[in-house]
Formats: sequence, structure tokens, C-alpha cells
Amino acid sequence: QVHLVESGGGSVQTGGSLTLSCAVSGYTTSTGCMGWFRQVPGKEREGVAQIYNGGSSGGNYADSVKGRFTISQDNVKNTLYLQMNSLKPEDTSVYYCTAGSLDDCYSGSRPEEYTYSGQGTQVTVSS
Repeated sequence: QVHLVESGGGSVQTGGSLTLSCAVSGYTTSTGCMGWFRQVPGKEREGVAQIYNGGSSGGNYADSVKGRFTISQDNVKNTLYLQMNSLKPEDTSVYYCTAGSLDDCYSGSRPEEYTYSGQGTQVTVSS
């Protein structure tokens, strides 16, 4: 059974940084597809970043975070990360770690569509 547990959320001021972590169990991070999405209550999910095959080819990012966020993973620790720099108030949201099924990965699904997700961690950016 796949379990994803996020940590590292918190409150920062504009321009600050946070690193989110996602501890993964029951899933092979080195060969699957993983990502992060965020959601503000009452709004749709927004895919933030995704990574394939252990991160060998880097990550894909939403335009809204490109150049500021970096997705990475440690396949020995089975952990996914999201380094967030130059944070803005509009980045305030609940951030979810996600992992895709085989179908998700091969069909090119977006991270907010992946089969597995964690419970989320709150990120609040104040101006």
C-alpha cells in the first residue's frame, strides 16, 4: 500500500524559502512518476511540479513556479522534495505530494491527476 507523508510546511514572509519533504513507502521512487500539486479550499487543484524515473531528466514545472521551485528526490531515502524559493503570497496553499500508478506515468498524466496523494501540508506566505 502506498503511503505519502508530507512535512516542512509553515509560514514565511514574501521572498522567503521553504523545503517540503514527502516520505514515501510502498512505491518505487526510482522508476515511477511523482509530483506536487497545491489546492486552496474551494478552488481547483494546481499542478506544481513533476518528476520521472528517479529524477534523471530533471522536472517539469508550472509556469507560475518555474525558476523558483525545484523538485528532487532521494531514491535511497525514498523521499521527494520541493525546494521553494522567492515565495509569494499567491503561493499560499495546501501542498500535496503525489505518486502515479503505471497508467498515470505512461499516459503522461499531470501530478494533480495522479492516483496516490498525501494528506497535505500548509504553506502560508505573508506580504
